[in-house]
Amino acid sequence: MVCSALRRVVCVYICLARKASHAYRSYQHQAWGSRPPTAECAAQGVSGSVIELLGKSYPQDDYSNLSRKVLSRVGRNLHNQQHHPLWLIKERVKEHFYKQYMGRSRTPLFSVYDSLSPVVTTWQNFDSLLIPADHPSRKKGDNYYLNRTHMLRAHTSAHQWDLLHAGLDAFLVVGDVYRRDQIDSQHYPVFHQLEGVRLFSKHELFAGIKDGESLQLFEQSSRSGHKQETHTMEATKLIEFDLKQTLTRLVTHLFGDGLEIRWVECYFPFTHPSFEMEINFHGEWLEVLGCGVMEQQLVNSAGAQDRIGWAFGLGLERLAMILYDIPDIRLFWSEDERFLKQFHVSDINQKVKFQPLSKYPAVTNDISFWLPSENYAENDFYDLVRTIGGDLVEKVDLIDTFEHPKTLRTSHCYRITYRHMERTLSQREVSRVHQAVQEAAVQLLGVEGRF
Repeated sequence: MVCSALRRVVCVYICLARKASHAYRSYQHQAWGSRPPTAECAAQGVSGSVIELLGKSYPQDDYSNLSRKVLSRVGRNLHNQQHHPLWLIKERVKEHFYKQYMGRSRTPLFSVYDSLSPVVTTWQNFDSLLIPADHPSRKKGDNYYLNRTHMLRAHTSAHQWDLLHAGLDAFLVVGDVYRRDQIDSQHYPVFHQLEGVRLFSKHELFAGIKDGESLQLFEQSSRSGHKQETHTMEATKLIEFDLKQTLTRLVTHLFGDGLEIRWVECYFPFTHPSFEMEINFHGEWLEVLGCGVMEQQLVNSAGAQDRIGWAFGLGLERLAMILYDIPDIRLFWSEDERFLKQFHVSDINQKVKFQPLSKYPAVTNDISFWLPSENYAENDFYDLVRTIGGDLVEKVDLIDTFEHPKTLRTSHCYRITYRHMERTLSQREVSRVHQAVQEAAVQLLGVEGRF
């Protein structure tokens, strides 16, 4: 009975989405594509159904929350498409690490993994990285779950433990990651990360240090803001120095000499101490990556008890938008040759400045509704808007919150900005999409419309 009701809700969602897509079928064809019926239903988390993804089957349950919009992006691997701006950034980072860091046999010290499956277990994504069971980053509203045990990775760090356990001590991981988030020019449910990890033995870390033979990696002491309880202060400071020096060289390679850099202390569950790097670019301080000394508990559990290491992670879109002056994150998914051909360069280190396509006018529509008494999450609404509106939606702003003085019910008013990247939208076709959003919000989120 419940399963039947859920299937009816799914059919309503699919019907509304198809109704919206009719207004811009040619534009959305690639993003929505044709999918097997099982994928359509499974994407909405129908208990008892199965989703086929990347050649494997995953049973759905009450945690399943993949939208068709997100499913259409799995497997695109923009970072591996030659001459794509994200590919250019990846290749520049790879080239730098290959040339700067050599092993004993004069081969590259760092190995690169850029084709690992984005489907991971929740253990890989959270537990292996020491993320507590009650940590807010695990929330269903912030992630894309296939079911309670499998998900689309929220960060490339999900592969750290496995690669360390395989015996690797210097590697880069590049891949697409998935997070439910707000809608604007800087955020997209799929983006790309590059992760770096390096471990050091006692000999490697203290080589070249005066009286280095007497220094130790480990001790039993207390944790402070500057070190872990199992690390000596000497080892921590040397790891921190090597990490910052490595990353300073990397961003200098990417942005050029004379770059002003500062380090900001921060918190990550899997590193301590942890830092964010900010660069002064055109007079503005911009955060470009996070890093830190790896938690020894993580390293030990992966079988590298005699080593200590660092890790960093950066967003490829973030770097590309800064380096190439790309104003909107949706552009990375464009197949418009006017965009792509700008990055067809003979030398990956050649300077490129994005020349804007004609900016077509925006169309804005507001939507107001009373929230249900429970189980409403803003990210559910954003995900619904993305699924129905696709890349026509430039941003969504919460512009008003009202609480009724008598009923104490809360109302939200959102302003949705629609803008096509390649042509002018008419109010008529936007109205069809917007109406579908309104109907889906009522049917699927349990809100009461004020429209």
